Amino acid sequence: MAKARLGVLISGRGSNMAALLYAARVSDCPYEIALVAANDPDAPGLMLAAAEGIATFGQSHKGMKRAEFDAIIDRELRAAGCTHVALAGYMRLLSPEFVEGWANRMVNIHPSLLPLYKGLHTHERAIEAGDSHGGCSVHLVTAELDDGPVLGQARVAILPGESTDSLAARVLIAEHQLYPRVVADWIRSGTKSTLDEVRDRALALPEAREKTSHGSQGFHVEGGKFFAYFTVNHHGDGMTALLVKASGVEEQAMLIERDPDLYFRPAYLGPSGWIGIRLDQGEVDWTLVEDWLNRSWRMAAPKRLTKLMDLADQF
Repeated sequence: MAKARLGVLISGRGSNMAALLYAARVSDCPYEIALVAANDPDAPGLMLAAAEGIATFGQSHKGMKRAEFDAIIDRELRAAGCTHVALAGYMRLLSPEFVEGWANRMVNIHPSLLPLYKGLHTHERAIEAGDSHGGCSVHLVTAELDDGPVLGQARVAILPGESTDSLAARVLIAEHQLYPRVVADWIRSGTKSTLDEVRDRALALPEAREKTSHGSQGFHVEGGKFFAYFTVNHHGDGMTALLVKASGVEEQAMLIERDPDLYFRPAYLGPSGWIGIRLDQGEVDWTLVEDWLNRSWRMAAPKRLTKLMDLADQF
């Protein structure tokens, strides 16, 4: 089985990156490090990764808007063929577009027992609160800071007279033990999100590309138009759905009348003949989804591509 390709984002020395890197050298590890990237080209962790034969990328974020810089990092991750992302001391708030683009495929390690002490100064806060333990947590990255589902934790006792520095040093040891194990278990679980399933099928089509558009993951043809959107609670509709092109409002109305639990008229795109297909009604018919993606792609793709597909269909 091919190993997952992990991109690691750092800002400094990258000690958790190093823990992931050396764990990846074990033969049964399910991931390999494909890229180490930093928002500081002088980050010491980049030098270590390069010395270990890992591809690196470093660029300062200063003077750039968050989404603009994140788009650069996103491009580098995808160019390296990354399938998953691990944040390892990456001291940057991420843009919503970046988080959405790596939904369910990006993890972070945080130095507290979440949900306690999100944000900074975690050890100091734990000591001041009189807690018996500090620790660290690995969690999926979501739009809210340090708020994603927790995948694993390690507890570290707080000793009498504990200083912030001494607690931080022991928690760091726990982080180096926890992070590689949890990342490996997470990747081994192999459970694809609904977005992953849609993405795999959409990007398998000729010259298909992915781009965040209007708050949703969109799929378009290079040199052509968008042919699909993946939406989650878009404009508060409470639905997870795939939006694709129907032949027009007549077919749209027919589909909704025939199966109103599956199809719906999406806001904004509905008047243009797009149809919504619900993906949150139990088991998804992925053959149906694939057929709709193929059909919608043909309506959006330039003629130079559809001609080749039409010829292939004759054989």
